[in-house]
Order: sequence, then structure tokens, then C-alpha cells
Amino acid sequence: MLLSLKKATLIKRYKRFLADVTLADGSETTLHVANTGAMTGCAEPGDSVWYSTSDNPKRKYPLSWELTETQHAGDFICVNTARANQLAEQAINAGLIPELAGYQTLQREVKYGEENSKIDILLSQGQQADAYVEVKSVTLLDAQAYTHSEKQGHGYFPDAVTTRGQKHLRELMHIAAQGQRAVLLFAVLHSGITSFAAAAHIDPTYAQLLNEAIAAGVEVLVYKAEMSPEGMVLNQALTLRTS
Repeated sequence: MLLSLKKATLIKRYKRFLADVTLADGSETTLHVANTGAMTGCAEPGDSVWYSTSDNPKRKYPLSWELTETQHAGDFICVNTARANQLAEQAINAGLIPELAGYQTLQREVKYGEENSKIDILLSQGQQADAYVEVKSVTLLDAQAYTHSEKQGHGYFPDAVTTRGQKHLRELMHIAAQGQRAVLLFAVLHSGITSFAAAAHIDPTYAQLLNEAIAAGVEVLVYKAEMSPEGMVLNQALTLRTS
């Protein structure tokens, strides 16, 4: 995914979807924030913000926050959660995720399940069993466990209790019980994260459901993106840490 981003300095994020920044010329403006999460560690005042510009005249806030560059460690974090699905789709189409190769058709946002859900990506190939792929964006880094000199950073999902994520795990377990492929793809969008686990200390119910899902046949994949203001690509496999 190619990007053309400009740099600003974060003043503050507020009302979840807005952030005030100082532009390169010293003026201040407001960005749109496409992220409903807590963004823990991703939005510290003084961090560098890399933003894109929309040419849609109907948008109230044409500038969108895409990446954070942390002021202490210099890590890049993709805070635009819409990018996770886009990166996953591009990686699958490019053959960068071998576990999801060999399918002819890729559909996005397909209705499925027993709890009125939409699957992020549905893969199909003739008589081959469909693959239902749910994508989750991972940006939470355990700062206390992060040793910058060794680049050992423990990443977690979720960063807050997620009833929606719990629902998706139940849906995937139902798909697996029907004999079709159910896949949970964690897209790690923080350059400081080098390993990944469920955040049992934040959402123990989600962590327990994830263990149950794995036991029920749900496949869990963890892939990390290479990121810069010029582009992003989801291409590095990580291992799921289990307790």
C-alpha cells in the first residue's frame, strides 16, 4: 500500500474521532481519527502524526491521521483501523500470507453467522471449503516489557473490553463446527511489537473465548506490517504466545 503522508505534531486527541495537531508551518488544525479504540500508547502529546488528505469536498475534516511516530522509541503505529482490512486483502492477493493462498474469489463484508455479523474477508475456490477471515488490528504494546535495545515488545489484543470481538469469536467457532475454514487474522500495526498474545489482563472473557476457539478448530494467524510514511505491507509472520 503506497502512501503520501505529511507530518504534524500531536497536541491532543479528543471525542475519539478528532485530534488537534501543529502543522509543519506552525499553524494548528484538526484531524479526523478513524479509530474507536483506546489507542493506548499511540496518542501521546508531542508524538509525530503522519496524515493523509482527502479531496472529497463534503468532508468536514479533510485530513486523516494515519500513522503515529512515537517521540521516545521512534516506532511507527498505524492508527487508522480501516487499514488493517485493506492490508490483509492486499497481502492475500499478493500471496504474502501462504496460509490463505489458492483461493479464486475474495469478497469483503459478507453477512454471515447467527448473531447478525459481517465477515471481513470471505475466500472461495470452487469445491474448496470457503475461508471466513476475521481481521483484527493490533496496536497495544506493553511498554513495561519493551526493551528498546533488544527490540522485544509484547503486543496484545484487545486494548479494551470488546463485546464485539467476543461475538466474532463465537461466530467463527460456529463456522468451524460446520466444517468450513474459520480464520482469525491479527494484523500487527506497531513496529515495536515483536510477539503477540491475547490481552487476558484487559479482557479475560475474550482471552478465554480465544482459547476455546482454537480448541474448536479456528485458525489463528498473526502477521506484522512493515510501515513508513511512504507505504505499508503486511508480510511478517509472528507466533501467538499462549499461557
